[in-house]
Amino acid sequence: MENWNWHMYNGKLTVVGAGPGDVDLITLKGIKALEAADVVLYDALVDAQLLEYAPNAEKIFVGKRKGCYAYQQNQINELIVQRAQTKGHVVRLKGGDPFVFGRGAEEMEYAAQFGVEVAVVPGISSAVSVPASQNIPVTKRGATESFWVITGTTKEHQLSKDVELAAKSNATVLILMGMSKLSQIVELFKKEGKSEVPVAIIQNGTKENEKIGIGTVASIEYKAKEQQLSNPAIIIIGEVVNHRQRLLEIQKENRNKELELVEKGIR
Repeated sequence: MENWNWHMYNGKLTVVGAGPGDVDLITLKGIKALEAADVVLYDALVDAQLLEYAPNAEKIFVGKRKGCYAYQQNQINELIVQRAQTKGHVVRLKGGDPFVFGRGAEEMEYAAQFGVEVAVVPGISSAVSVPASQNIPVTKRGATESFWVITGTTKEHQLSKDVELAAKSNATVLILMGMSKLSQIVELFKKEGKSEVPVAIIQNGTKENEKIGIGTVASIEYKAKEQQLSNPAIIIIGEVVNHRQRLLEIQKENRNKELELVEKGIR
């Protein structure tokens, strides 16, 4: 009995980060976890195509859409434990990285209290990958030395106080799920004299229906209304936003040079 594993009869939970949206951005380890799953509990921001990697697993949608919850968090916790104990291996599939505003740590802690074996597969966080997909680096030499990643809305449905602190810094500020607080965010940056700081809003980042709005602290509210931008979105505030435009200008200059060479018969 020396090798007896007490987890054997209580099942296993693997919390998996699905990445920012594009199905190709899940990790290979995440795919392997899905293939080994008996049950998959997945969120609203997860592309349903990923469920094809778990063809024989029970699939349960536990996400929320526009404030409508399929399950409350305490119900999800209980469901994880119940399915782990009765079915075996539960994969909790979450958008982005499960430890970046994903509540993955809470679910693992709850399950562990019932003797469920727990593991995590990190995912590519939307906080850095979504801006990158639009050629916006979160850091760039000469522009910024750090970045803040902040949730737009706390559990009390208020704007995080960290946004006010971040507005005083020279860092790139990345605000997740903050579109409902855009006016408040803009006012905080204006108070710090940052009306002309560049801002980008990226909705449905890395997906086929991705939308982007570019402006400044002073103009971004108008841009957001004009392009009908809403959650799920990431707000990027900082000089790094200009990198995208600079890259587009360089690419345009290169194309013009190519055309000139063609016209002159050199190419």
